[in-house]
Amino acid sequence: MYADKIKKDYLELIKKNPEKYAKDYEVTKEIVKNSTAYYKGHPVPFNYEPLFLDIKDYENLKDINDMINRIGRKVVNEYLNNEEYRKLFNYPDWIEEMILKDPGYDCPFPIARYDVFYNNNEDYKLCEINTDGSSAMNEDAVIGKILKNSKGLTVLSEDYYIERFELFDSWVDEALKIYNEVEPSVEFPNVAIVDVMESATKAEFMRFKLAFEKRGLNCEILDIRELEYRDGALYHGDYKIDLIYRRIVTFELINYKEDCKDFIDAYMDSAMVTVGPIRSQIIHSKIFFKILFDKETKSILEDSENEWIEKHVPKTYILEKDSAEEVINNKDSYIIKPMDRNASTGVYAGLDYDDKKWSEMVNNAAGDNYIYQEYVKPRIIEFIEFDENGEVYTEKFASNIGLFSYNENLAGIYARMGRKNIIEGLDDYITAPAILAVPRSMDDILPRINELAAIAKQRSLTDEEEAERSELREEYLRRFRVGMRKQLLNIMVVDEEGNDITEEKLNKLYKEKNRDI
Repeated sequence: MYADKIKKDYLELIKKNPEKYAKDYEVTKEIVKNSTAYYKGHPVPFNYEPLFLDIKDYENLKDINDMINRIGRKVVNEYLNNEEYRKLFNYPDWIEEMILKDPGYDCPFPIARYDVFYNNNEDYKLCEINTDGSSAMNEDAVIGKILKNSKGLTVLSEDYYIERFELFDSWVDEALKIYNEVEPSVEFPNVAIVDVMESATKAEFMRFKLAFEKRGLNCEILDIRELEYRDGALYHGDYKIDLIYRRIVTFELINYKEDCKDFIDAYMDSAMVTVGPIRSQIIHSKIFFKILFDKETKSILEDSENEWIEKHVPKTYILEKDSAEEVINNKDSYIIKPMDRNASTGVYAGLDYDDKKWSEMVNNAAGDNYIYQEYVKPRIIEFIEFDENGEVYTEKFASNIGLFSYNENLAGIYARMGRKNIIEGLDDYITAPAILAVPRSMDDILPRINELAAIAKQRSLTDEEEAERSELREEYLRRFRVGMRKQLLNIMVVDEEGNDITEEKLNKLYKEKNRDI
């Protein structure tokens, strides 16, 4: 990653006074305990260092997001228009009917999280695609805010602009864009966030509920099994639902089909706008990884897209009884995954097991809706830790970066770290909120910019010098734009009567700040 200098500067900062920052880390852990950053009843684990990104990393991750969305769209369109192609996915007939049902708007996966093992713009692999009930916004937001206010990042911000990614208000904006595409005449729709409540991340749902309410909308968090379809509309009691933010994942919709009949019927009758259409399942299921390599998919993609898949998507196959021997005999080369579950459940890497156990696991999974995939070693990053005496050291973690995509635009970045070959979603992981850090000073680049300008007056620059000058100029502009935007966001705007209208005037700029970098 290009943020290595930022990490080095932060480590040197902490080493100057480890006792001070160790104590502050204990304070931040207590704050998290009293926050909403809980998962499965426990505070979300984290350490004192966020995932630092610089602008080059951000731009590279944006390109990755754009490529996944471009390929995903083509696959969705082929599925919708080609009956033979649909057979590759093998969905139940009633799910296929829901996928084919036009949701009334264009975007096939309005909210998504794409997980990648990322090193730089050439060295990365796509790990997971979550377009069905995408989550983890709350833990990232809460811990990110707490860390940003920590003593370590406060001191670092003297030399760097420090920015987090906002994922709640921006999502409300995108959800309402979709709703207005379908129902432009309804200004204040009644919103429902729906899931099976025993699976719900309730603290996160509450954050989204508050974000909708801040926009003047009614919003309820509801169990999808308690909805009633009557008189051409979907209700919960007397609450008529206009807009659903769907958080129930499709495999649970399948499991609870009979209990969800009213929602299914209302969906098929377009009785409400559902943000998170069932067709998002097309690229969510892990069978998508296998289908990307099929000739039927290669024929609809451009050469550059097929080349991208070959380079950045792990080879994937369906785990059948007749392929189990290959997986068993090459256990360190493969990972097995269920086609559709969440939180890394049922995901196993051969490296973590002895021959006997691995053989047993593979044979049990073979023919049971599993895929096997080439094992990709996660990127290892050293993160700051403190020992029991308050001394600082670094520990190596496997890292997984998640790209939040709202209406196909990169909205934010999230990271989890783990000590094992599988970064578990249930217990064995550490959250590292993404922080965009941009140097405040130009002192490290201006002298060379001026030197190259002087050389250019004397002679033509070499190709290497031209490339260097171009890169330095781009870096200068990146830093300038971030600095200018930070200044604008700190300006108070008043009307002719002296009323503060700053939020009204700068709201759009603030909400789109990540896309304008």
